[in-house]
Amino acid sequence: MGITSKPVVFAVLAAVVILIGTTVTVFIPLLMPSTQPVSAYIKPYTAVEQEGRDIYMREGCNNCHTQTVRPLRTEVLRYGEYSKPEEFAYDRPFLWGSRRTGPDLNRVGGKYPDSWHYKHLDSPQSMFEKSNMPPYGWLAKNRLDIQYSFKKTSTLGYGYSESDVHKQIDQYRATVTDDNYPSKESRSKVTPRELQKELTEMDALIAYLQKLGRDVKMMEAAK
Repeated sequence: MGITSKPVVFAVLAAVVILIGTTVTVFIPLLMPSTQPVSAYIKPYTAVEQEGRDIYMREGCNNCHTQTVRPLRTEVLRYGEYSKPEEFAYDRPFLWGSRRTGPDLNRVGGKYPDSWHYKHLDSPQSMFEKSNMPPYGWLAKNRLDIQYSFKKTSTLGYGYSESDVHKQIDQYRATVTDDNYPSKESRSKVTPRELQKELTEMDALIAYLQKLGRDVKMMEAAK
């Protein structure tokens, strides 16, 4: 009698073979350096940028905006240098997306000043009349919740100490609330007076948007 005449044994052996094959072809490669490219130019998100990323996901921005530029001539001409594997080393989860109801944002960092983002988030139609993006001005009315900032960066393995996280938050707060902040006028127009010396959810979201593609631009410039 062959093994095919013993259904239970056959099923067990088949399951073992499948598990071995899955381990060899899926899980082992995940731990190999070749599948985890890194670059000295790609830096982890700061605590404020990570908070902004969480807000970005919370509000479903990734449902309308992709974050991956394919190596196609038309896309490179419109958005900039095509996406590199190493730039997503700290993205958990990645936000590549597949729908472009709005433009791709993988290279938006540094493309516009902060003032542009304050105006655009407050009223997209004031910048693009036919935009179907909803307004997010209310984000400037929400104080940024930072009670879990260190826990987030620690869990994600960014390597920051608790003092590093507090320093990043204090430095960014000092930047956007400084009287010499280049985007002070735009920020003041959308931020309530009682929050103008605090960090808001809009501040954090803009910090995240300004991070996108910035490290890759430095990496490409250094070549």
